[in-house]
Amino acid sequence: MNAPLGSQNDPRPLAETHEVTNVGQELSDYNLYTTDRALREAVEREGAPWATGQLTSFGAKLGAREYLELGVAANHFPPELDTHDRFGRRIDLVRYHPAYHALMREAVTQGLHAAPWEAPRPGAHVARAAGVYLHSQVEAGHQCPITMTFASVPTLRTTPELARLWEPKITARHYDPQNVPAADKAGLTVGMAMTEKQGGSDVRANSTRALPAGPSSGPGQPYTLVGHKYFVSAPMSDVFLVLAQAPGGLSCFLVPRWRPDGSKNPLQLIRLKRKMGNVSNASSETELRGALGWMVGEEGRGVRTIIEMVAMTRFDCMVGSAAGQRAALVQALHHCSLRSAFGKRLDQQPLMQNVLADLALESEGSVALALRTARALDSRTHSEHEELLVRLVTAVGKYWICKRTPQHAYEAMECIGGSGVMEDGPFPRLFRESPVNAIWEGSGNIQCLDVLRAMQRTPATVDALFTELDAAKGGNATLDGYVAQLRHQLTDQRDLEYRGRDLVERMALALQAALLIRSAPAYVADAFCGSRLAAERRHHFGTLPQGVDVTALLRRAAPQEQ
Repeated sequence: MNAPLGSQNDPRPLAETHEVTNVGQELSDYNLYTTDRALREAVEREGAPWATGQLTSFGAKLGAREYLELGVAANHFPPELDTHDRFGRRIDLVRYHPAYHALMREAVTQGLHAAPWEAPRPGAHVARAAGVYLHSQVEAGHQCPITMTFASVPTLRTTPELARLWEPKITARHYDPQNVPAADKAGLTVGMAMTEKQGGSDVRANSTRALPAGPSSGPGQPYTLVGHKYFVSAPMSDVFLVLAQAPGGLSCFLVPRWRPDGSKNPLQLIRLKRKMGNVSNASSETELRGALGWMVGEEGRGVRTIIEMVAMTRFDCMVGSAAGQRAALVQALHHCSLRSAFGKRLDQQPLMQNVLADLALESEGSVALALRTARALDSRTHSEHEELLVRLVTAVGKYWICKRTPQHAYEAMECIGGSGVMEDGPFPRLFRESPVNAIWEGSGNIQCLDVLRAMQRTPATVDALFTELDAAKGGNATLDGYVAQLRHQLTDQRDLEYRGRDLVERMALALQAALLIRSAPAYVADAFCGSRLAAERRHHFGTLPQGVDVTALLRRAAPQEQ
């Protein structure tokens, strides 16, 4: 009798069942910046050509296989909460994987948390936005505390005595994750504690109370806070901006994790949220049990005080969602350049080319609008037009780009096929992350209401919108007709709130089209207008009209050096 095949006594080798061919491979060791033509052109166009060298080096670092693995590890090992140490002392400590800290450290070192405040110069917001766009493609969750730290500075500056005390360490390029008092650290991060369970986006329904802790009250004075916060992201931040009801109404407060005397401030973490996405970033339910804080801004003007912070966080949501689109797009393009089916490579098949080119158009329109908004942030202090654009377009872009990203992520995932659904690949994380920015910092309806409010309270924002659109007049007949229709629709005051989403969508598409007509190659701008603005509404990716130069679009978007 023969020995079993492959046994110790069988001289025949164990046969392989098949040869592994026609499969994908990891996209790594590429430069995220130099391979992104739409981003490079936007950085140059919107006022930050001086940042090209820095962004090129940053893009090379982020595309390295080892660095991309940090994003995987930070989500594979989510944060854990220890409310007490083993002896029973209250510590409220969130433990993160080292990969998360490495991502945070790099973001802070690059100035993504504060560069426009720490080193202001023309194009500073554009350069920072480009850096955020690149880093978010590696991992999105850590961007939350980076964004809140960045957005906190304008709010702090409403109370100069607090800004002088806290801003130097907030803007310092030093990341220190230690759970120690602020006085013992060279750099600080900032969180927000706004949301309560009974109100959600309606922060005026907040019930947290704040009473003066001494004989004086008002801006810069100490208060004692008692209440709950139902959703606090990045609970290991060193200091938080908190909304609470003072005697004079809803007000904003700066609340540190540690008191000045070195004792722990009673911000007590109740539990971490179990989120479907944004896994690397801890979010918690928190109770303030007599926490010490200082009033920021005027008493009873809490919403007005934080409005600039909210605008900045919404801007970063726009940038982060645009980054998610780019991350999904390059994965789909990379896979389809390697995989064949029915005798032909996927990216050479007309129907797949239609899908991929459509995804590329969406991504390019998103980055164009995001970086144009960044330029408006850079220029707003000396341009009324740019200030008006910030007021209107931040909400428009936040609504539209964030709203489009989940469908974009899903469609890109479908390009991979069944393997795209597997947890050992990038798409489950990209897909779970995709709805986060649309919901956080004011969901879609909140953005639309904010746009309508801006139009009604400041009619000049509408003039600024059309000034921006008119700069592209004559470049594309479809856009010209679309803009004329938009003018007519905005003069109709009937059922404005009911029509809010439709109006904001039309504003966003018109802005994206106008930007592409003014700056992108004609094959990009014409395809965008023909597919997004024409009378026939297309509801799925991959329905581009005939005549689009899909080959040029795919070549332009490919994650290879060009």
